Amino acid sequence: MPRRMPAPFSMRGPDVMNDNKPMSSDNAVSSIAHAVETLKARFAERVVTSEALRKQHANTMTWHLPQLPDAVVFAQSTAEVQEIVKLCAAHRVPLIPFGTGTSLEGQINAPRGGISLDVSQMNEIVAVHPGDLSCTVQAGVTRKQLNDYLRDQGLFFPIDPGADATLGGMAATRASGTNAVRYGTMRENVLALTAVMPDGRVIRTAGRARKSAAGYDLTRLLVGSEGTLGVITEVTLRLHGIPEAIAAAVCPFDALQGACDTAIAAIQIGIPIARIELVDELQIKACNIYSKLTLAETPHLFVEFHGSQSAVDEQVAMFEQIARDNGGRDFQWSTKPEERTKLWQARHDAAFSCMVLKPGANVLPTDVCVPISRLAECVMETKEDLAARGLFGPIVGHVGDGNFHVAVLFDRNDADEVKRVKAFSEALAKRAIAMDGTCTGEHGVGQGKMAYLPAEFGDALDFMRAVKRAIDPDNIMNPDKIFTL
Repeated sequence: MPRRMPAPFSMRGPDVMNDNKPMSSDNAVSSIAHAVETLKARFAERVVTSEALRKQHANTMTWHLPQLPDAVVFAQSTAEVQEIVKLCAAHRVPLIPFGTGTSLEGQINAPRGGISLDVSQMNEIVAVHPGDLSCTVQAGVTRKQLNDYLRDQGLFFPIDPGADATLGGMAATRASGTNAVRYGTMRENVLALTAVMPDGRVIRTAGRARKSAAGYDLTRLLVGSEGTLGVITEVTLRLHGIPEAIAAAVCPFDALQGACDTAIAAIQIGIPIARIELVDELQIKACNIYSKLTLAETPHLFVEFHGSQSAVDEQVAMFEQIARDNGGRDFQWSTKPEERTKLWQARHDAAFSCMVLKPGANVLPTDVCVPISRLAECVMETKEDLAARGLFGPIVGHVGDGNFHVAVLFDRNDADEVKRVKAFSEALAKRAIAMDGTCTGEHGVGQGKMAYLPAEFGDALDFMRAVKRAIDPDNIMNPDKIFTL
């Protein structure tokens, strides 16, 4: 059976209409209707207006109230995306790019209606260049699909956000994940993009060279833009050789502070850890139930090392010493692929497994990121804040780069609890920003984190708006995300 996320929860006020989108002018409604009919004439059965499919394309995995598009269009090539964008531009119809719908901050909502442009059928691996350690794929290729294709060539793509997201979507949201501490995020691993811009022009942002000093870095501008500047249709990526040796371990700690301190020390002395994940005692309990593990219900670090056998052995020895100095004990090491897969699958299933701790509850998933030197302080204050507000939520994190997540479980019918959840979410974001961090390390801004950007960026936010206005003057590309115009 497919896994389902809990029912969505809205933190929006009464301005949300019953039809899940704001009131539109008669002209806007007419323009959208005309665009939909034109698209149907061109793309036939690949234009779908059923309510069920439109709901699937509006926040299926988040607490935001779904806001449905007027139609879903399935594109199969850059040329088709260009056609669709030109039509939407001519009629000033909102366009929301869609990959697999795994974003968590309302990025795929359609607050003004419009067209959801689904690129999942654009799933061809265009070219692999083993000698250059790079490849080019269409935007709808998923990370698992790519790695399955690469395995026989001794290569892999390391960015692993947990969900089997499309690579176009991962680029658009600047995805990260468990391997980011060693291999970086999508920002470091995207070499070039092909994108359809709001006026319908197709651009290529760079070649396949590993570096360039030519012109503005449009690749980095589009990576993380969350579909607000254009539709990514192809991505050129860095690849890496599959390591000679891989060792993974789980390490329980007497206290959460010790686990955080171990992660900080390991990074600061330069151990090249591939993955280091913090899992608190609540999440361990959930993993034991959901993923059939038998771990002690105390805070843990999940770690993994890549390299030659001698290098991995050296890294393991150094890490064990640091961990034991901070209350770590009873290491369980494994080099068997099936055991490592089970371990990391349990970590990736955290979003689902936490629900077993409070069946029927709603969940607010949120994340922040702070400088590594402030990690322990931020995690401990967050844990204390949850307790002080009488809230219940596991903490997990990609702590090697200072990023951690909280999944607050609550009853949306309890007005007082909802109020406390809102206050906690706001306090967490402000705490991270005050520590010179960010309100989101990898979930992105979407609709959910917009309120915190003025505090994080100040006047720089005005320059972001200026870029948006210059590139998308009619505001058709995923409007009302990141900021409003």
